[in-house]
Amino acid sequence: MGVFAFVFPMASGHLNPSLPIARFLVAQGHEVHYLCREQLRAGIEDTGAVFHSDIGVQPELYEGRRPDFIGATASLKKEYGLEGDSTIDAIVKLRMVQREMMLPGTIRWLKRLGAHAVLYCPLLNSDAALAAFVVGIPSVALLTIAGPGACAPSTAEFLSKCGATAEGALRTGLDFQPNMEAVSRMSARYGVDVPAVEGLSPLGKMDFAKFSQVTLVTTCEDLQDPLSPELAEIYQREGVRFEAVGALLDQEGAKRAAGHRYTEQPGVHEGNGHEGAMGQPDNQTDAAELLARVRMARHEGRQVVLASMGTVVTGDHEEFGWNGRTVGADGKPRGLTGRELSQAAWAGIFDVFGGDSAEDGPLIVVSLGPQEDPLGAVEAPPNAVCLPSVPQVDVLRAGVDMFLTHGGQNSFTEALSAGVPLVVCPGFGDQAVNARKAEALGVGLQVPRPDPDGGEEATAAAEFRASAGAAARRVAAEPAFRAKAQACAGRLAQAGGVPRAAEWLLRAAATGAADAKAVAPTTAATGVAAVAGA
Repeated sequence: MGVFAFVFPMASGHLNPSLPIARFLVAQGHEVHYLCREQLRAGIEDTGAVFHSDIGVQPELYEGRRPDFIGATASLKKEYGLEGDSTIDAIVKLRMVQREMMLPGTIRWLKRLGAHAVLYCPLLNSDAALAAFVVGIPSVALLTIAGPGACAPSTAEFLSKCGATAEGALRTGLDFQPNMEAVSRMSARYGVDVPAVEGLSPLGKMDFAKFSQVTLVTTCEDLQDPLSPELAEIYQREGVRFEAVGALLDQEGAKRAAGHRYTEQPGVHEGNGHEGAMGQPDNQTDAAELLARVRMARHEGRQVVLASMGTVVTGDHEEFGWNGRTVGADGKPRGLTGRELSQAAWAGIFDVFGGDSAEDGPLIVVSLGPQEDPLGAVEAPPNAVCLPSVPQVDVLRAGVDMFLTHGGQNSFTEALSAGVPLVVCPGFGDQAVNARKAEALGVGLQVPRPDPDGGEEATAAAEFRASAGAAARRVAAEPAFRAKAQACAGRLAQAGGVPRAAEWLLRAAATGAADAKAVAPTTAATGVAAVAGA
C-alpha cells in the first residue's frame, strides 16, 4: 500500500477537490497525510486521512511568528520594515523568503512519512513540488481553476482589484534584495532554477509545474480557458502535462471545508454544512433535515433556490473578506465590503422568491458563512433556510432550480455537474472570469461587483440588490439556461472524476520520480494531453 502526502493551503476552494481523492485512496487501504491548517482539520480527518499542521512542521517559518492566510506575512512585514506596503507588494516581496523557510520542514516531513507521491495545490503550495523533487519522489498538482489558461486572466483580475499591475509586481519582486538573496540561496542549495517572482514572467505561468508528473484540472477539456500560444510553447518545451479530470465530487454526507476564520477560533474551523455557527456543536441532523426539505420541495413541485457567496468574501481576510474592500489605483480601499456585497445579493433573492409562510413560494437555501450576525438588517422570509454553511454538493444533487454564487471554480463546476443554472455575483480573482463564462456558455447571468466612489456605496448596494434579484428571476424562469447547464453536466461526467484523478496519483507513485511523466492512465479520457497537443 502507498503513502501519499497532500499539501494544501488554508483555503477551502483549493482543499475541497482533494478530499474525495483522499477518501478514495484510504478506502483502498493507502495512507494519506495532509499538511494544512487547523481550521480545515475536521474535513480532512473525515476522509480517514491524517492531519499535520504546517505550523508545527515548518518551525523555520512559524516559530515566533503569527500565522496568517499565506504563511506568516504580517510578522515578516514587520521584520523586513514593510509595514507600509500593500498586501500584494508584501506577498510578492516575501513569497520566496517564506518558501525558503518552509522547504526544510516540508522536506523533513516527506522523508519522515516515507511518502511515495505528493498531491499539492500549484497556486499556493508550489513549494511542495520542489520539496518532492529534492526528496526524489513524484508529485501531482491539483489545479482548482479552469485550466492553465485561467491563471493569466485570474492573476490580472486579482492584481487589478489590488490596484497593481503584473509589470509593477514583477519589478517589486526583482528590486527587493532579500527576495533575490532567498532565490539565489534556494537555487544553489537545491540545484534548480528558482524563479525570482512566481507566476509573472510570463503572466500566469506555473513555474513549478515542470517538477510534477502531471497537473490535474478540475473541469473538462472544452470548459477550460484558452491557453496563450506563448505559455503553450513554454509548457511543451518543459514537458508539462495537463489532464482535465472533471468535477471531483465527494459522497453524500461528507464533510468539506466551508466558512472559517483565518485566525483560529474554537468551533469555527470548517464544515460540511453540518456545523453550527460560532462555537455551536456539530449537528449532522441539520444537514439531513435540510436535504429532506429540499427533496420534499422537489416532490411537491416547488422550486429550490440556493445562494452562497463563498468562503473568502464571508470570511475575515483583510482585503477580500467581510470587512474588506477592493483597492483603487491610488492604493486606497474603495467599493463595497464583502458584507455589503453578500447582504445585497441575499436580499435580492429574498425580494424575488420570498413567501408569506414556510410553504409559500420556492424553498430558499442560503449559506451565510461564519460571521456572528451575517444578515444584519436583512430580513429572511419564512420560506428561507439560512445556515452558517450547507452541504452544497448534496443540495445541488438533490435538485436546485437556480444557484446564486460568487463564482468560485468549485461552485461553478459543481453546479454545472448537477445541471443547475447560475447567477454569478463575483467577488474577486477568477470569479469574475467565471461570471463572464456563465453568460458565454448560456448557463446563467452575471451581476458584476459594483465599484462605487466614496459616499455612493449605499446606492450601489441597492442597485446590485435589484440586479441580482432580476437576474435570479430570469434564470429560474427560462428553461434555456438549464438546458445549457445540463449539456455541460454530460461533458463533465465524461472526464473521469475522482477515480481518474486517483489513478494518476497511484500511477505516479508506482513509477517513481524518474519516468512517471511518460505514464498515462488506462481509463478513457477526454481531458487534455500535454499542452499544445503534445
